[in-house]
Amino acid sequence: MWCYRGGSISTEPRINDRIRVPEVRLVGPSGEQVGIVPLAKALELAQEYDLDLVEVAASARPPVCKLMDYGKFKYESAMKAREARKNQAHTVIKEMKLRPKIDPHDYDTKKGHVVRFLKQGDKVKITIMFRGREQSRPELGYRLLQRLATDVEDLGFIESNPKQDGRNMIMVLGPHKKKTEAMAEAREAQAARKAEAKANPGRSQNAADDDIAEGDAVEGETTEAESAEAPAEASAEA
Repeated sequence: MWCYRGGSISTEPRINDRIRVPEVRLVGPSGEQVGIVPLAKALELAQEYDLDLVEVAASARPPVCKLMDYGKFKYESAMKAREARKNQAHTVIKEMKLRPKIDPHDYDTKKGHVVRFLKQGDKVKITIMFRGREQSRPELGYRLLQRLATDVEDLGFIESNPKQDGRNMIMVLGPHKKKTEAMAEAREAQAARKAEAKANPGRSQNAADDDIAEGDAVEGETTEAESAEAPAEASAEA
């Protein structure tokens, strides 16, 4: 019976003495093509240049190897991957629920949350919830969605037109601004607030902290918006 006892498969390339082929296609330290040489000759050149012989294309015949400082190469690759993760932005779809006969004050509150989400570079799914006899008046929901889209047209656009989904009507708004741009602007605003707090020592620390916390929320946190949504929704349903 076959049994696997090994550990995880290494993704590291083979280097120096770990390369087990009679000959390799060698690439020099500056990217120049040396040609096909015996493995012993390639290792000799690696020692001469005080570099590593690294297998960069194991599936080629013969394998392609390059002379490089492997430790420096790994460090630079790790830094690039870290920077890429730092700047990576995930598209998030927020949801806002409204009633066809929503109160004007509640509408303004909901619209404020939609504005905030769009400024953060997030998409917003708007759901109009119909109950009872309201289901026979879908035009009420359609007009409300069109009104909201018009109110926030400077920040977003209609990505998915209003459509009926059972008792609900749904529309999706997309932001004009990309997520990465919104995050960059939020970081700049946060840095400006910190600089202002340092330049004005008479300003209370609590006020400065409040501004910084607000900047963090705009960059990615939506807890406040979601918690504020609950009482507004309750009022709308009432």
